[in-house]
Amino acid sequence: MFQPNIFTTKGPLGFASHIWSEHRVGLAIVGILGLIFAVDPPQAVESTWFTIDALLSTAPFLVLSILMAAYASATGADGLIAKAFTGAPVVMIVAAAALGGLSPFCSCGVIPLIAALLAMGVPLAPVMAFWLASPVIDPSMFILTTGLLGFEFAVAKTLTAVGLGLFGGGVTHALTASGHFRDVLKPQARGGCCGAASLTAPKPVAWKLWTDPARRSTFGRDAWGTTVFLVKWLALAFLLESLMLAYVPAAWISGALGGSGLAPIVTATFVGVPAYLNGYAALPLVSGLMEQGMVPGAGLTFLVAGGVTSLPAAIAVYALVRPRVFALYIALALSGSLASGLLYQLWLGSAG
Repeated sequence: MFQPNIFTTKGPLGFASHIWSEHRVGLAIVGILGLIFAVDPPQAVESTWFTIDALLSTAPFLVLSILMAAYASATGADGLIAKAFTGAPVVMIVAAAALGGLSPFCSCGVIPLIAALLAMGVPLAPVMAFWLASPVIDPSMFILTTGLLGFEFAVAKTLTAVGLGLFGGGVTHALTASGHFRDVLKPQARGGCCGAASLTAPKPVAWKLWTDPARRSTFGRDAWGTTVFLVKWLALAFLLESLMLAYVPAAWISGALGGSGLAPIVTATFVGVPAYLNGYAALPLVSGLMEQGMVPGAGLTFLVAGGVTSLPAAIAVYALVRPRVFALYIALALSGSLASGLLYQLWLGSAG
């Protein structure tokens, strides 16, 4: 919203800084599309439709998460939901990792649900377990992986998803128990993303929020704030994904991941972050590379690391949580992906 007093009190530079701070994501989207329209108009049109289609595909999860969080905040039920995730941490972490391995979320699609859980005060450890496990595999991905890479590989990918969740949840629990990561969400995410009520001073739960004008107002305000926050960041993430699909040649990825031995496994851990296409598009690529001699461990590492920490997903995560939590997420994903590939290759008995 335009505020003339900011221009007069802070001057042009201060005003520009304020506009960038408030609308940097939208400005970045407009700037990127403007640049692509200038140099490659057909790709700009294709990227625009790709972003819209991806947002529409994510919409059911997005709407459900937004309504769930807004309703919990307006009724005061967020305290009850958060309380449900307390108790035996090990049980919660195991349950979250197992559920993550079965959920139909991609790396970006899981963001709205994670935002809702964190804003409700759910402990970071089980959320991290679900966060890491969810993008790796789902029922349809299991079937497609079996068809392209074999049943054994699909089972290994499923076990990796659960194992990564257990590993990440366990490490996070140990760190939070020692006093780290008490403040998880960024201020703008806490206020504009699933703005849950304060859990330190919970209100009485009023399930019929429509009978209370103040709670109806809270519901509308939180739902709108959450929608704006998540849609703009996910739009940027999907836009960047479309550009990677268009401009990152598969031959580059093949050259980096080909070969045998342990080196491709290590390389796949880091190549998977910027070069990952998406869960379904990456499977034929990995299948082709394995037919050319790439070790299966490198293929598994690439699929896991790329699925969890791909650039679009990383941008969405960075928008949501504080830098230390983001760094922990990246570190757990990369180290867990590398370990999964090494263990799988050693189990196959063909590590060079």
